[in-house]
Amino acid sequence: MKISILTLFPNMFDGVFTESIIKRAIESKKIEIELINFRDYTLDPHKKVDDSPFGGGAGMVLMCQPIFDAVEDIRTPESKVILLTPAGKVYNQKMAYDLRNEKHLIIICGHYEGFDDRIRTIVDLELSIGDYVLTGGEVPAMVLVDSITRLIPGVIREESYTEDSFTSNVLDYPVYTHPRNFRGIEVPEILLSGDHKKIEEYRREEAKKRTKEVRPDLLK
Repeated sequence: MKISILTLFPNMFDGVFTESIIKRAIESKKIEIELINFRDYTLDPHKKVDDSPFGGGAGMVLMCQPIFDAVEDIRTPESKVILLTPAGKVYNQKMAYDLRNEKHLIIICGHYEGFDDRIRTIVDLELSIGDYVLTGGEVPAMVLVDSITRLIPGVIREESYTEDSFTSNVLDYPVYTHPRNFRGIEVPEILLSGDHKKIEEYRREEAKKRTKEVRPDLLK
């Protein structure tokens, strides 16, 4: 998979993409990540990419030309263009599974007060990572790349994500490790029994219980 990220701040991704699982996925050629500063595409002699909105209002708005030209330069028939915006569909694990099958993702990071609405005409999907507003799309882009990369076959062991939270519309069950007793808090006895069938039933029930307490909306 190739992921192209259109951003005004490519250096923000340095630490995230040069560590841990994403770094290993890049080195093993499971994914290719391309950071594009769409300021490089502006025709403005002063490298301007934003302007004040027609009709007035606070802040500056990203203009069409740099983003249109950037997308048109790198887009292929296999590309899927994603615009990160608070007005998009709320991202979830099912979408991550769907997107891992794409050959080429182009992710547009918004910034400033917003973007010229005509940019939507070159976009396949609008996504938000939650009901709140950030200063730009860079952090959401990191979230997408991380959540998708770990699902690509060969990046991590399959059993590491098949029982993740949200995979079956429930949160993950609680897990424990040594010591068995830490400051008076004991590991549940069933996990020490060696009875794998009972352990599986216990984990299933605990996952449902946790989901009901914390995220009952997932069970509807």
